[in-house]
Amino acid sequence: MHIVVVLHSRPRKNVLGLRSTFYNAKPLKLNIRDPYIPDKTSDRTPEWQKTAKYDAKLFGRLGSVSGIEPSSLWPSHDQLNKSSQRRETREKEQTRSGLITSSLHLHPREKLIAANMAKMPKMVAEWRRAKREAKRKMKEEKERRTRLLAEARERFGHAVDPRSPKFLEMVAEIEKEEKKKRKLLKRKMREEQVAAGSAPPAAS
Repeated sequence: MHIVVVLHSRPRKNVLGLRSTFYNAKPLKLNIRDPYIPDKTSDRTPEWQKTAKYDAKLFGRLGSVSGIEPSSLWPSHDQLNKSSQRRETREKEQTRSGLITSSLHLHPREKLIAANMAKMPKMVAEWRRAKREAKRKMKEEKERRTRLLAEARERFGHAVDPRSPKFLEMVAEIEKEEKKKRKLLKRKMREEQVAAGSAPPAAS
């Protein structure tokens, strides 16, 4: 007659006063002496046990006992290239998706900055054009001033202060004459256009 004694784990109090029980995990059943190595040449072996993924899993579990050459688990150049391409494509898609998402949730100030940045090339082009125009006008004004001073020296026989009333009167007189000449030139051109329009066509 056999007597079976059943022992129950009795909870005990720890330092903090909380009850705890012992837990014994079941040992992992791993047969190293006679492991299961699938025969890849057999038709009975499932296809998923013939894959490189299963070989890697088997080698990770059994090591050299699995009979798998570690170098065969390393990916080929084509696989590395494909993996790199997939990673780059995924990163580009994530970046594009992130930009779209961020653009949809932009703060009003950020939207204003983005709009101004979009206008920046046009603003820079206009600023450069205005700068060139101002430089051209400054050059023309300098040449005109030099010409007027030379004309005043020739008229009065000596150098004249450009701030003197005499020089200013001369400039006003010259501007009046130039305005009159431009007016006469416009009238002459208008009369020539009218005469050319009313002239009879030449006989063929």
